[in-house]
Amino acid sequence: MNIKSCKVRFIFISFIFFLIPSFLFAQKLNWQNLDLQKDGVFGVSTERAYKELLKNKTGVKVKIAVLDSGIDINHEDLSAVIWKNDKEQKNGADDDGNGYIDDVNGWNFLGSSIGNVNYDNLELTRLVRSYSEVFRGKDSTQIKTSQRGEYKKYIDLKSKLDSKKVEAFKELASASAVKFIVDSLVEVTGKKNPKSKDFKALKVMDPSEEYLVSFLIQQLKKERFSVLYDNMFQKAVDYYKDQLQYHLNEQFYSRDTVGDNYANVNERFYGNSDVSGPDALHGTHVAGIIGASRTNRKGIKGVADNVEIISVRCVPNGDERDKDVANSIRYAVDMGAKIINMSFGKSYSTDKNAVDEAVKYAMSKDVLLVHAAGNDNKNLEEEFNFPNRFYEDGGLAEAWLEVGASSWKADSTLKASFSNYGKTKVDVFAPGYAINSTVPGSKYEEQSGTSMAAPVVSGVAGIIRSYYPKLSAVQVKEIIMKSCVPFNQEVIVEEKSNTLKLNFKNLSVTGGIVNVYEALKLAETY
Repeated sequence: MNIKSCKVRFIFISFIFFLIPSFLFAQKLNWQNLDLQKDGVFGVSTERAYKELLKNKTGVKVKIAVLDSGIDINHEDLSAVIWKNDKEQKNGADDDGNGYIDDVNGWNFLGSSIGNVNYDNLELTRLVRSYSEVFRGKDSTQIKTSQRGEYKKYIDLKSKLDSKKVEAFKELASASAVKFIVDSLVEVTGKKNPKSKDFKALKVMDPSEEYLVSFLIQQLKKERFSVLYDNMFQKAVDYYKDQLQYHLNEQFYSRDTVGDNYANVNERFYGNSDVSGPDALHGTHVAGIIGASRTNRKGIKGVADNVEIISVRCVPNGDERDKDVANSIRYAVDMGAKIINMSFGKSYSTDKNAVDEAVKYAMSKDVLLVHAAGNDNKNLEEEFNFPNRFYEDGGLAEAWLEVGASSWKADSTLKASFSNYGKTKVDVFAPGYAINSTVPGSKYEEQSGTSMAAPVVSGVAGIIRSYYPKLSAVQVKEIIMKSCVPFNQEVIVEEKSNTLKLNFKNLSVTGGIVNVYEALKLAETY
């Protein structure tokens, strides 16, 4: 699943935690590029690096593939950095002979001539559906001895799916109730888009109404009611409706739209050239963090200044499929990407070997893979997360970076509350909280998640590969890890309803935050 900005449920319940401090607005929401010593926030020192280390230097163009939900290639802050396949034209023919017709800006493995996939199941749902074809309606007495292991898996997975359905139903009821209260308050104001003063004038007695009014008054000082309503209250309801209708629904099946032979994991040539797809918000946001124009005086500044972004669509609203991920990696490599950003992940994998083989192919072509660690606040030493660098047949991908998300303060809140972590499974942390970036329609929006942290690292890698092009992917990874700014203090970690304080150095291999300024100084010595 494209790793949503943060858990909608968490955002919904913890309104006040997500209020953005005033300094972020003063810095034009560019905090991820700022410097801890100079600016007082734990960014990656991008601006300092450009001013002090890269001034008057010229780099080479670096292709970075964004494997995601799609990208708005016409966005005002992205159009200049979108990769163009010079050997291909929009003419209905495969001009470059690579098997993909009209792939001028990339490829979409979630569509065909009849349309595009938007929603899909979770991998858990797909597994239960697959097992159900064999075991539905049977009890343990009707199962052959040879099938007992698989039957046990089916019962376990079905129990987990049922639990998720119950949880989603409860959350939908809760979100709908809060939205109902907000709707009632708005109706009392008599205005379609009330302002802070309109809510101040209300007389409320109920504690839940009082809390909501207090929250609305504060938040409306920063954004319009219509934006707040859509992004928080309506989005929460829609999120849980989508879970029940699509993600967790065994009866929903979307693959017919693609028209491939899904059982054939070796099939390569399917899809269409629509690299934006029906919902490009997540991918567009990721792309902007990496390489939004730094010189056009519009919107935001991406991390990297000399990149071309290849859009490869393989992530639906739901869990990505291993076949599509494998083909997307291969396509990106063949099109010349030197860095591949993968801001997605899931708890189950049905064709891990297919993805592993694609990863091995990327390794053979000197490509760096950057992957988001996930937003479930899980310890990856104990929980599975796919894809990952560990091959099913043994060994691992050396040029792979697993990225956790950090917040801006050098204190106990440095670990973003939602971020997965792991002493040996997560390599580095990078800014991933309240990151302002591009969204479709030449607009801008804050998102939080390891989905945002990974492209920060991809951008840093892009700078290094641009200004030091002779360095290998493994060397770039090594430089990024060795140059992290360590943080040897305790941070808050919520674990199974308990609030713990763990030393940040034990949450990843490096125990630090990525820093491009230090990375470039180190690269100079290679």
